Amino acid sequence: MPDTSPLFVASDIHGHYDALVEALRDRDLVDEDARWTGGAARLWILGDLFDRGEEGVAVVRLLRSLAEESAAEGGSVDTLIGNHEVLVLGSRRFGDVAFTDVDGQDRQFLHWWVLNGGFEDELGDLTEDEVEWLETRQVMHVADKSLLIHADTESYLGYGRSVETVNAAVRAVMSSDEPEEWWQLFRELTRRHEFLGEGGPARVRGMLRTFGGEELVHGHSTIPDTTELEPSQVTQARRYCEGLVLNVDGGVYQGGKCLVVRLD
Repeated sequence: MPDTSPLFVASDIHGHYDALVEALRDRDLVDEDARWTGGAARLWILGDLFDRGEEGVAVVRLLRSLAEESAAEGGSVDTLIGNHEVLVLGSRRFGDVAFTDVDGQDRQFLHWWVLNGGFEDELGDLTEDEVEWLETRQVMHVADKSLLIHADTESYLGYGRSVETVNAAVRAVMSSDEPEEWWQLFRELTRRHEFLGEGGPARVRGMLRTFGGEELVHGHSTIPDTTELEPSQVTQARRYCEGLVLNVDGGVYQGGKCLVVRLD
């Protein structure tokens, strides 16, 4: 039987703990003490918990607490892996070790993480248990009629032709000690804007045929960056691509809102 409990999504928290808590509170999912009040509701964060804001570790700990509290009430809270998770975890695992990517370019995870808004204190603040939890999250998930992914790209198809296969392939990368494979995963999850323009609907329909769902829901590319709206003007998710795609990234690190969107 299909799950009829309320389904909420948010994305790209980027270390903005207070903004996330406020948005969850507005949806009656947490109380004044940031404890779960959503009952049997389901909440998915579509990746990018870290960087550009300084409380990424606090966001991780909040989500893990809410996962336990919600499960006790028949609900659930979980997060997908975004490109910034790959970057922070790669930086923690490989640091400033130099390696060469598939294009022959010299790379260092730590260098690129700092360039992308990382805070070095967070590498030491993450516990081994939290690292293991992050490394074992899914990279895509189908909930009801919605295909949930982080980035607006077809690159997931390069890792498999089913949700289970893609998640297993990404988990294998994130359990490996090969920085080149981690870097390629980071690159693939950094691609964006592939559902815009004339070819967008065909690409999305191909994703939905392959992985399931009737709509595709993503973050990664902020709504201000893909429209003429200023961050302060974004008050709701953006549906586009002939109605097939929903972008839920309000651009919190740009001064926009953290959007917690009910899908059903």
